[in-house]
Amino acid sequence: MTEALLSAKHLTKRFGGLAAVNDVSVDLWQGRIHAVIGPNGAGKSTLTNLLSGDLVPTSGAITLGGQEVTGWKPEKISRAGLGRSYQKTNIFLPFTVWENVRLAAQSRTPHAAAWLRRATDFAPGNERAANAIELAGLQHRKRAVAGTISHGEQRQLEIAMTLATDPKVLLLDEPLAGMGTAEAERMVQLLLRIKPQHAIMLVEHDMDAVFALADQLTVMVNGQVIASGTPAQVRADANVQSAYLGEEHA
Repeated sequence: MTEALLSAKHLTKRFGGLAAVNDVSVDLWQGRIHAVIGPNGAGKSTLTNLLSGDLVPTSGAITLGGQEVTGWKPEKISRAGLGRSYQKTNIFLPFTVWENVRLAAQSRTPHAAAWLRRATDFAPGNERAANAIELAGLQHRKRAVAGTISHGEQRQLEIAMTLATDPKVLLLDEPLAGMGTAEAERMVQLLLRIKPQHAIMLVEHDMDAVFALADQLTVMVNGQVIASGTPAQVRADANVQSAYLGEEHA
């Protein structure tokens, strides 16, 4: 591949006199996981919100699939091929797993005018939903009500909903947060399954998972990048060890 699926150059976001993100650049490539790490308040979530269109950058540029999307609305960026998950699980708790994922797939069905036809009759949307549920490893929970499944399964469901929109780029904001060991391992395996077909940016505090998954690492502190490179390069960086990782990851 000759160009990144998503490229952000010199992004800055100011809130008054505070630069929450300051001159940050990142490239996301298909088949690679780019992890963004750093302490709380480093600007990781703000960066994610800039890339997804939830925030408009003060300066800098974002391209997605070769076209500039800087300042686009989130729904327009989503339709251009970007999907994201949030720190707080964002699902419809009273609906079943299948209904949640089918609704996400339905958003990509070009039949808005066919309002007399049942949404469940659209085969392409049903197929996307079924594929997403299988990828997420939730086939056995398809008919379960989302509010009754475990926290880890709810996080898997959110990613399944994102996959059902047929994204090329995925922004995943702390997908392993609050998980036990077994749930975290299932999530790691899910991310490895979807990695070949997607460019993924992973914001995560679980350093064991980060070093197991990431092909590229960017470390942010106080809104700025202090290091970027392969996991081995970042692990060996004295500034990173001092600011964030600590001796156990040296």
